[in-house]
Amino acid sequence: MSFLNLPKLPESSPKTEARTTLLALDIGSSFVKCALASPVDGQKPDKVIKFKKTLPSGKLKVLGFSKAPQSPGNMENGGIIDIPGVVDICEKAIADLEAQTGEHATTAVVGISGEFVKSKTSTIRYRRDTPNRPITEPELQELLSKIEKRNLEKLKAELSLESNNPEIDLSLINSAVVSISIDGYRINNPVGFKGSEVLIEYYTAFAPAPAISAIEKVCGELELELLTVVVEPFAVCRACLGDDVDVDFSAVLIDIGSAKTGVSVVDSGDICGTKMFNIGGTAFTKQIAESLSVSNKKAEIIKINLDDDSKLSDSVIAKANAVIERSLSVWLAGIELALEEFKNIEPLPGDIFICGGSSQLLPLEEVLALGDWYESLQFAKRPLIHLLDPLTLPDFIFPESTESIDPSYVVSLGLLRVAVDTLLASPDKNGFRAKLSKLLSH
Repeated sequence: MSFLNLPKLPESSPKTEARTTLLALDIGSSFVKCALASPVDGQKPDKVIKFKKTLPSGKLKVLGFSKAPQSPGNMENGGIIDIPGVVDICEKAIADLEAQTGEHATTAVVGISGEFVKSKTSTIRYRRDTPNRPITEPELQELLSKIEKRNLEKLKAELSLESNNPEIDLSLINSAVVSISIDGYRINNPVGFKGSEVLIEYYTAFAPAPAISAIEKVCGELELELLTVVVEPFAVCRACLGDDVDVDFSAVLIDIGSAKTGVSVVDSGDICGTKMFNIGGTAFTKQIAESLSVSNKKAEIIKINLDDDSKLSDSVIAKANAVIERSLSVWLAGIELALEEFKNIEPLPGDIFICGGSSQLLPLEEVLALGDWYESLQFAKRPLIHLLDPLTLPDFIFPESTESIDPSYVVSLGLLRVAVDTLLASPDKNGFRAKLSKLLSH
């Protein structure tokens, strides 16, 4: 697998020797979700170790989870619009987590989503002027920097049109090498190879600077050191891939939140890209509320109990299902548009895993499993639909009590995995060699 996460460390990030626990903070539109974990030595699973510059690979010991309901007006389209309000909810979730675990974390990794969070996977082919000279790290670094710059310019132009703001400021937050080949020969380590034509597939994700700034302010108010910010669909991919960079895992991953849906494709362990669109579980709730003339709170109760006729009357179930069926066509159109972007993957993986706070809405799973939506896409046959169970994710050690661990925590677990990726990279701003080593050493 040619996987390389390049998380962006804050310039002021201190050394990491003293860190023993990590906090994952998933700030959603309906809930703030938290997870706390410590790395463990792969040879001695029960021995919790301190982070060091050369952090050993291995499992993450998850100490606990918590969530707190978000207040109306704190978020919009997946982004923070009321910093003090979000801080208040985060404090409640973190306090509950610390009370459960008896641990106090000062280092956090935070997820980000929203309509202006964009990603792009580019395929770059370039011909070397000196094919008989071995490829060097500076040469590869220069090429990746050019790809990042080109993707940034394209996405800025796209967002400028969408937002009617020509001055929009984007920041690179995550990137991954999908594959590298030289003269048609796919390799993991290009350094030292000779050749005339280099082909690189490179994933990059960007977010508006104000969105990053809001997260930084929230962490500042919470007295948390912000280790890195992660695009949430990217975090879902990392949760599934675990610590083994040679894992042969292929799937379409769909994270269904309250305000948005994230779609990712992983092919033979390579993160090929992520897409997001602003339709989630809340859209179904609002449609039920309007159609049945009930409050959003009542509509949410109806939505989550549609498969339990002991709690709802037949007429209510029928009306709600009719509303959801109409809304599903719009949601499915978003899934199709997202997957159409992956034209270079043929066929698409035959397994689809769904997760997120709204993934357990039965009609969503049914329409994916039984509908004909997939026929216009590059699937070889009808894909198999699975609800992603967090307890099946690789390289995590979970608490003894797992009753409260549901698919909404997959993002939090992925954030923890990216946190370790970040700590494996050098905090030095010139530490490209350390960042690249995860790719080149396998």
